[in-house]
Amino acid sequence: MKSLNKILLISLICLFCASTSFSKVDKIPLIIFHAGSLTLPFSKIEKAFEKKYPYIDILRESGGSTKMARMISEVGKPADIMAAADFSVIDSILIPKFASWDIHFASNQMVLCYTDKSKYRKEINSNNWFKILGRKGVIWGHSDPNLDPCGYRSLMVIQLAERYYKVPGLYKKLLNGPSIRIVRPKSVELIALLTTGNMDYAWEYLSVAVQHNLNYLRLPDEINLGNSKFDNFYKEAKVRVTGKRPGQWIIKTGKACTYGITILDNAKHKKEAILFLEFLLDPKFGLKILNEMGQPPIVPPTVEDKKMYQKLPNRLKSIVQIIKK
Repeated sequence: MKSLNKILLISLICLFCASTSFSKVDKIPLIIFHAGSLTLPFSKIEKAFEKKYPYIDILRESGGSTKMARMISEVGKPADIMAAADFSVIDSILIPKFASWDIHFASNQMVLCYTDKSKYRKEINSNNWFKILGRKGVIWGHSDPNLDPCGYRSLMVIQLAERYYKVPGLYKKLLNGPSIRIVRPKSVELIALLTTGNMDYAWEYLSVAVQHNLNYLRLPDEINLGNSKFDNFYKEAKVRVTGKRPGQWIIKTGKACTYGITILDNAKHKKEAILFLEFLLDPKFGLKILNEMGQPPIVPPTVEDKKMYQKLPNRLKSIVQIIKK
C-alpha cells in the first residue's frame, strides 16, 4: 500500500513538472517594438491580452520610435509588431521593404512638464512659458529629434510658438540662449532628471505626464500638435532629422500627433500578431485602456487610403475606417 501511494505521488509530481514545463516552453513569443510613451499602457494591455490568450507570451522592447524602426530596418532585429508615436516613422522607414501598411490608433499632444522644485513654477503660464524657458539658469530639455518623434515635436511646438505669439527669432533664442538645454535619446528619460530636481522643465506627451503624475502646462491647440483641425498651421513647422543612411537628412513637417501600428511583413507569428491588434483596437479592451491612461484613442482606428486598406489582413478590415476614399 505504501509503495502504491509512493508511485502515485511520484506520478503526480512528474505530471505537475511536465505541465509546468509545457506552459513555459510552448508559449508563443510575440515580439513588439513600441514607442517609449506607450510603455505603461502597453504593459497593462499585455497583462489583459495574456490573460485572454495564455498561450501567447508578449515580449516588448521600447525606445524612441525612429530608433526602434531603425533597429528593424538597419540592424535586422526580429519583431512581429511595431507601434510608433508618429505613424510617418513606419511609412518612411519600414514601408515598403519591411511593412505594407499602418493603422492610426491613438493621438496625443505636447505639454511642458515641471515639478514643485522647478524654477519660476509659480509664474509660468500658457502666455509666458517661452520667456521662462529662456531665462538664465533654467534647465529644460527634450528628447533627441533624430531618434524620437517627441524630440522633433518639441522643436515644432517652439517654432509654432514663434508664429502664434508673434515673437520673431524665438526659436533660435531658446535653442541658443542663456538657459541650459538638455537632450536625451527618448522622452521618458527626462522624467528622472525632472523628478530628481536636475531639470526644471521637460517636453513630454500629455499621456506620459498623466501616467507619471507630473505637473504640466497645457498649451493652446494652435501649437500643442494635438488637434488635427490646426494641421494647416502645424505644417508651418519643419525640423531636419537624420535619414536612413549616414549623411542623409529628411524634413519632418508638423502635423497632429498620431500613433501608428503595423505587423512586419516577415513576422514569425502573424496569426498571434493579428489577435493582438484585434485586442488593441477594440473599444472595450485596448482602446479603453489607452483612454483610461491619458492616451486618447482614435475610434474607429483609421488607415490613410483605400490602397493601404486593401493590404490589411482581412480580419482587421472591419475594424478600421479609410481616411481618403
